Amino acid sequence: MFISKVKLRSDAEYGREFWNHIGGAYKLHSLVWDMFTDGPERDRDFIYRQDLVEGLPAFYCVSAREPCDRGNVWHVQTKPYTPIIMKGQRLSFMLRANPIRTKRDDQKKQHRHDVVMEAKTLMKQRQEPYPPLPEIVQNTGFVWLTMKGGSSGFSIREGEVRADGYNQHRFVKPKGKHPVTLSTIEFTGVLTVTDPALFTTALYNGIGPAKGFGCGMMLVKPVR
Repeated sequence: MFISKVKLRSDAEYGREFWNHIGGAYKLHSLVWDMFTDGPERDRDFIYRQDLVEGLPAFYCVSAREPCDRGNVWHVQTKPYTPIIMKGQRLSFMLRANPIRTKRDDQKKQHRHDVVMEAKTLMKQRQEPYPPLPEIVQNTGFVWLTMKGGSSGFSIREGEVRADGYNQHRFVKPKGKHPVTLSTIEFTGVLTVTDPALFTTALYNGIGPAKGFGCGMMLVKPVR
């Protein structure tokens, strides 16, 4: 596996106007995909997250293959990614995730529910007053990440994880008829590795859904 930092070259012909023009989750996904695809039948074998570096988007990627700058506009730094993970290890982390809960209706049809909106709906049904949105995001996000940690080889503790930056993204796929909506929460904090093999798989493959749109990649470093 490889880990890469990809940012716009300072001498590229494109500037901020280029990013303002192409913005949006789906178009950004297409830009990242172009660095890894080598044919129309290629399955996605990378995860990524977008951040801002000096006001312009940059991407951090974990992938089975090295990214390729086909448009001569990227500055790409790539190195092998073989993290040494030990049971009980404490790691600080950053994660942008799409926290959803999957349920089936009476017809056994599967539905995905945004955990924040689901919590608000339940409060409304129970005629409970809403706490401040940041409190809902923190509580529902922490519960969701705790559940994910159980199947991804890590555990978290109350008071050591912050869940905030709740955001709803809406876009239309090029051939789609209806807008797609996905929500993200920014997680930061400290975790403890409980199963090194499972956790390494999570670092390689990501956590939760919407990985094709920049969700699920966890950046970690040892706690000193």
